[in-house]
Amino acid sequence: MGQLNFFLGIEVKHMQGGMLLNQKKYMLEILTKTGMIGAAMVPTPMVSVPKLTLSDGSPVFSDASLYRSVVGMLQYVCITRPELSFCVNKLSQYMNCPSETHWRAVKRVLRYLIGTSDHGLFFTKGNAAVVGYSDADWASSVEDRRSTTGYVVYLGPNPVAWSSKKQSMVSRSSSEAEYRSLANCVSELLWVKQLVDEIGLSQSIPVVWCDNTSTVAIAANPTHHARMKHVEIDHHFIRKKILTGDLQVNFVPSSGQIADVLTKPITPKQFQSLRKALRVFTLNEALECSNKKETEENVRV
Repeated sequence: MGQLNFFLGIEVKHMQGGMLLNQKKYMLEILTKTGMIGAAMVPTPMVSVPKLTLSDGSPVFSDASLYRSVVGMLQYVCITRPELSFCVNKLSQYMNCPSETHWRAVKRVLRYLIGTSDHGLFFTKGNAAVVGYSDADWASSVEDRRSTTGYVVYLGPNPVAWSSKKQSMVSRSSSEAEYRSLANCVSELLWVKQLVDEIGLSQSIPVVWCDNTSTVAIAANPTHHARMKHVEIDHHFIRKKILTGDLQVNFVPSSGQIADVLTKPITPKQFQSLRKALRVFTLNEALECSNKKETEENVRV
């Protein structure tokens, strides 16, 4: 059949140390459809102020079908661009009745894509360690004060699963919101671990990194926090996995929390740093990373 180079709008660029998945052609189709070719570029897909809300006082957008179509196309772009997951999920919450403000937010995402259409998701060879990063933005929704869950799961150096989603119920504390997010991350991480086990790859105990010390303590100590008893019982499977030695939950400072980009808008400097942590590279960056890895392997030999 030969080497895979293009599949369902995803271009696959092969190199000695890995492969780069890119959707530049598909992104250009979106920009052409919306008349955004040649628009000014921006460093991030979303701003933190003002926050998007359901009723912001701006007029209803005149072409709701266009809004839904473009946001749907952006959801497909997230396959190779995990750093867009938060903003696209946020924009998806206004599909029913988008306003002019919401459409301007969509156009900002498109302006971000203009400057980064050559970026893609880089996969490289590595070990089979399964590692997750879990985060939550407590009470971030202005309308109902529900929190946002964000997590990313790595297999070796490569992100293989990620999510940004509004939680289904209101959390009464940041620890509770983080704990719900942790449970979602662990569910995905254990699924990846099971898949790796079936393939027969050796691996260490999977680890999840969380930037909330209370959440780490709650997960590890079943007798510690009575205030968390109202949290659904099924979330407490985390404790069982820790006690049986099948999982580790460790603390990571907020500065090292990769999932932060999946829960809220952040500064351009932070965003660019976490985008690289998600392995979203240009072709030149991917080649540089590939050559660096090859050099390190030669040194070890």
